[in-house]
Amino acid sequence: MKKTLYIIRDIAITVGIQLVCFMVCLWIQNSTVENALIPAVSIFGVFLTSVITPGYLYGVAAAILSVLEVNFAFTFPFFHFNFSIPENMASAVIIILMALITCGFTTKIKYNKILEAEREKEKIRADIFRAVSHDLRTPLTTIYGSSSALLDPDNDFTKEQRTKMLQDIQQDAQWLFRMVENLLSITKLDSGKVKIIKTPTVLDELIDSVILKFHKRYPDQEVEIDIPDEFVVIPMDAILIQQVLINILENAVQHAKGMVHLGLKVFLVADKAVFEVQDDGCGIPEEKLKSVFYGSHEVYEVSSDCKRSNAGIGLAVCATIIKAHGGKIKAENKKNGGALFRFYLDMEEKEQA
Repeated sequence: MKKTLYIIRDIAITVGIQLVCFMVCLWIQNSTVENALIPAVSIFGVFLTSVITPGYLYGVAAAILSVLEVNFAFTFPFFHFNFSIPENMASAVIIILMALITCGFTTKIKYNKILEAEREKEKIRADIFRAVSHDLRTPLTTIYGSSSALLDPDNDFTKEQRTKMLQDIQQDAQWLFRMVENLLSITKLDSGKVKIIKTPTVLDELIDSVILKFHKRYPDQEVEIDIPDEFVVIPMDAILIQQVLINILENAVQHAKGMVHLGLKVFLVADKAVFEVQDDGCGIPEEKLKSVFYGSHEVYEVSSDCKRSNAGIGLAVCATIIKAHGGKIKAENKKNGGALFRFYLDMEEKEQA
């Protein structure tokens, strides 16, 4: 389906450019403008088609059409094909060669861009997995150490000590589960094997579910909610958007040093639903703002208290999920201190090309 749409689009571009050029040439011929500009207009149309469309087919087709148009309508004898004149043949060959050269250059440039994008994706993927291997050590060490100590018959722990060690094991196991959950999401969505299926979701129910799950993990952290009073329905994969909101809220709890207030706000702007999570913590270092959604900003840092940093994996997942929904996500620092995460979702489901 997508391939058919792309073909129709490229044919429409080629035909559209040729029609515009033909009309301009007709205007030149019937006005006081120098007729010598007609070949230049035709060549420009071929060049434009070769640059915009992929491969060689449409550029060469535009060159052939342009040669036929100029020869038939704008070269004496008018409204007859005449390739016996050497100048006409030379012009035709030059235009076709120009189309081939232009298509070759543009194809090479587009190919290099694809390679660069793939290299960047591989770099991000490598950063993520380096970060994961770094972050998994602390919880695994805690689980292994605590469980080994509990199984050692020579250790005589009090009931409170045993309970504390078991709680630490449970918390680290839950964190590992969240990490694996995030990694699975980002891997599936990046591979393109999972297609987002949007269903109409009531905003109130979505937020209630997010806060309920968040409070199970962080019962002492209050979240200030600000959503529209009216009944709002947004097309989305509700499970994935819940994951986005929980990841951002958790990110604030884990990284917003000095945070007192944590807020979740949703409002409508034109045909978009805007979600904002903001805190009054330490904010995001300026040098990390551009890479905050790529999972690499914590790779080479070890926190002084040896707590789990989560390596930005959660935020990388957020970016992947929002992109898969056709939305945008960004992070910024507030003027009065703290960080603000904002993402946009369409209020109406759009046909994706």
